Amino acid sequence: MVQPAARVRGRVRPPGDKSISHRYALLAAIADGSSTIHGYSTGGDCASTLRCLRALGVHIDHAGQDARTGLDIRITGRGVRGLQAPADTLDAGNSGSTMRMLAGILAAHPFACRITGDESLQRRPMRRIIVPLERMGATIASTDGRPPLTIQGAERLRAIDFEPDVPSAQVKSAVLLAGLHAEGVTSVREPLPTRDHTERALHAFGAGVHLDGRRVIVAGGQRLTGRELTVPGDISSAAFWMVAAAALPGSEVTIDEVGLNPTRTGILDVLRRMGAAIETDAHASAGEPMGTITVRHGTLADTAVAPEDVPGVIDELPVLAALATHGGSLRVSGAQELRVKESDRISALADGLRRMGADIDEAPDGFHVRGARRLTGGEVDARNDHRLAMAFAVAALGAAGPTTIHDAGAAAVSYPEFFSVLESLRA
Repeated sequence: MVQPAARVRGRVRPPGDKSISHRYALLAAIADGSSTIHGYSTGGDCASTLRCLRALGVHIDHAGQDARTGLDIRITGRGVRGLQAPADTLDAGNSGSTMRMLAGILAAHPFACRITGDESLQRRPMRRIIVPLERMGATIASTDGRPPLTIQGAERLRAIDFEPDVPSAQVKSAVLLAGLHAEGVTSVREPLPTRDHTERALHAFGAGVHLDGRRVIVAGGQRLTGRELTVPGDISSAAFWMVAAAALPGSEVTIDEVGLNPTRTGILDVLRRMGAAIETDAHASAGEPMGTITVRHGTLADTAVAPEDVPGVIDELPVLAALATHGGSLRVSGAQELRVKESDRISALADGLRRMGADIDEAPDGFHVRGARRLTGGEVDARNDHRLAMAFAVAALGAAGPTTIHDAGAAAVSYPEFFSVLESLRA
């Protein structure tokens, strides 16, 4: 149950970036030597990646946990093509990132491996990685293009030049990770730019990655070297506190050591257009930029998120919708990808906000929220979707009465500490 709040104030350090944590762990597992990763995400999705890697013969030690910065882990790499066949089915839990990116690595290992996930993950589309990985030489069986997947890796993968139908960093990453093991040069042509964490991570582990416009190129046969790396705070998790500060008069929240990768800061651009007052202070880190963001309340304005904006804010769209319930309006188009996330995020978001009293229209590829009236509060269902659970909580701060969020425990997928941090900012 989330009670309304007059304002939020304070400093937070969000959990380690989920996207970067996945990639550092996967690359460390196939690198030569050991790697130490500081600030690894405490979320359930990233734990699924570690569980799968252990089942593939990778030795992983927990080197400690800092209450502020997250987990420190040590991974002893097995080298390129060095994973061993698992004794049982791999379980990716709720993590599409784990399944899609790990599939790119498994495609290069000459053994059969079955990988599945929870009920939500088993509904998510995987044909978008099956097609390119089979072109490269792997054989992948599925249930109508959905998990479980049975991957028969190839003795030798072929390099390809691939252009995804839908902009997707996970699909791009799966192909690049397979291409690292292939004979020849593999490239991915992006229809629209997506987050570049895989390219930066490959470079950090010593691989050469080249850009030619929207074409990302990697040569096969490269070796990776173990590294000591720090994962910045997750800007997608920080977005909930940015929105809370922007929404409530008298609010100010500072977020420390958060990732400021230019392919992920679209959220800042949209928040500024919506009326938030934002200051950033960036500094360099190995592989990924990070820094401090301070957000203060501003007068909310009518804003549109166009199709070309969507890849840069795809994970933040639910919480941006929550912001629009506090004032102004938000119209989103070109975001049909939201329908194949952990839930149908367009339908579930519209249903939940409507139950709280919002004025929201659903479209096939987006939604339109009008914030002219205050939310009443009520009962909503997060549909086992972590981002919806947290977005509903932020919307509830501005309601006239309390809001009960069912399935709120889904927040632990990416941000186990979310509700305790929310209470600390309220205080």
